[in-house]
Amino acid sequence: MHETSLGGTLRDYLSGEEIDETTFEEFRQALARLLVEEKGYPRERIKAKVGLTYRVEGEAFERPLDYVVYDDQGRPIFIILFCAGNVGSFERETVCAGRLIKDGPVPYALVTDTMTASLMDVSTGEVVATGMAALPDWDTLQDMVARAAVTPLTDEQRERQTRVFHTYCGFLFGTCCSESCSLPPKSGEGK
Repeated sequence: MHETSLGGTLRDYLSGEEIDETTFEEFRQALARLLVEEKGYPRERIKAKVGLTYRVEGEAFERPLDYVVYDDQGRPIFIILFCAGNVGSFERETVCAGRLIKDGPVPYALVTDTMTASLMDVSTGEVVATGMAALPDWDTLQDMVARAAVTPLTDEQRERQTRVFHTYCGFLFGTCCSESCSLPPKSGEGK
């Protein structure tokens, strides 16, 4: 199932701006509200639809990450991906995204369909908790991040992770990353 426009707009919970209403946007908005109102995340530390850019054989690609959470230094510490389908099928892609994000890797990543979730240790790739209770509150996340050992990728590791990520993004889950789910082109750029 691909994300498609519903032809309307809605107000983004995090930014307050009008955004396109899509088949999945209501779920993202509910997740943002949960992060801030129930889990205590500072609204200003969460950025939506952050582009993860990467290259394969000289060709540039970009995959939007639903939510990236930043520390007070502006470094990414946690990513959250929304999926439509079996959460387990998206775990590897989510770990790869957590390793490849600019200024990363992040210590933890979560993939959710808003009904269930998998929380992963990005360093090991292991699922450390499942279910919506796996989504840590802000204070717990701070403790987890403080204890985590994060090692930057070598060039060889980055190349391997990029190929795995691209396989999930571009081939296993079809055009979802390259068509309706992609970020809009930057001003002055074509697709």
